Amino acid sequence: MKRFGCTRVMLAATLGLSVVGLAWMSPAQAARLKDVVNIEGVRENPLTGFGLVVGLNGTGDSSTSFTNQSMKMMLERMGVSTQQGVKVKNVAAVIVTAMLPPFARQGGVLDATLSSLGDAKSLQGGTLILTPLKGADGKIYAVSQGPVSVGGFAVEGGNQKVQKNHPTVARIAGGAIVEREIPFELNNESGLQLSLKNPDFTTANRVVRAINGAIGQPVAQARDAGTVMVQLPPEFQGRVVDFVSRMEILEVEPDTTAQVVINERTGTIVIGENVRVSTVALAHGDLSIRITETPMVSQPNPMSKGATVAATNTQVDVQEKNGRVIEMPEGVTLGELVRGLNSIGVSPRDLIAILQSIKAAGALQANLQVM
Repeated sequence: MKRFGCTRVMLAATLGLSVVGLAWMSPAQAARLKDVVNIEGVRENPLTGFGLVVGLNGTGDSSTSFTNQSMKMMLERMGVSTQQGVKVKNVAAVIVTAMLPPFARQGGVLDATLSSLGDAKSLQGGTLILTPLKGADGKIYAVSQGPVSVGGFAVEGGNQKVQKNHPTVARIAGGAIVEREIPFELNNESGLQLSLKNPDFTTANRVVRAINGAIGQPVAQARDAGTVMVQLPPEFQGRVVDFVSRMEILEVEPDTTAQVVINERTGTIVIGENVRVSTVALAHGDLSIRITETPMVSQPNPMSKGATVAATNTQVDVQEKNGRVIEMPEGVTLGELVRGLNSIGVSPRDLIAILQSIKAAGALQANLQVM
């Protein structure tokens, strides 16, 4: 059986929009400055290392050469002679990752994530052997070791297998210890560079006005849509932490461009509050075509020396619903647009098709992003 569906859409001038589990953004409200900008130099740094997880119950790597080589080298460093090849299924090679937060000090602990490299079936019940974690510069900033925690399982027997989540990815809470600090003295800075998380000229200007208004001096200046330079006032020299703590609680109302985001895989559309549409007349109908194929076999009479013939009986059923025309005036708001589309009962997939067609015609006054 095959089924095809199509939708007829007529645009008289402009516009259209759509959603599925429709979600839209509420009107913009003031946000704290700490939620709008980042301070240059104050960020996390990724760490990576190669390690071995031991103690697995036969669920480790079975035929990966680098696991055997790494295990042999580890044993030799411990003074254990390994003249013959080593092949065990209780060991798995993993990549260990962690994020080094800003201002991390020696002795601090980090969460480590382990991901299997070979053909291990599960890391459940294993223990990570001491693994150095390096930064992008090749230096060791932390070391990780300890029993792993797996948020899933995999059980198989015969021809059946039951699996929950991903048993080849594990985590060690607080399983990495910081051994090296990243040199950064915030109190020695004479100025700060703020980077907007969502670059926008209007938002950058509002950040400047909020900072200068709170300090009472023109210490902030926007360099571009994504960067604001702040000169430290004389009374705050050597007291950068105090200055930042007062500045980051300032409230700023971020501005955004009109944006519509479509996720075609899930049929979800998110519509920004600034989305506007022009005058439009929309006609929506539904045409459904159902094709049914029934196999038939023609058998010859006994002793007739005839041949068995296979045939197919095809039946086509066409149904069409009447469409309705809805007119939306120019400059309709998001709420009016959603109510208009819901009133004609269009499906999520039809809404996405309508929205893309209207954007192609230049009627949708917003950026359209398809995921």
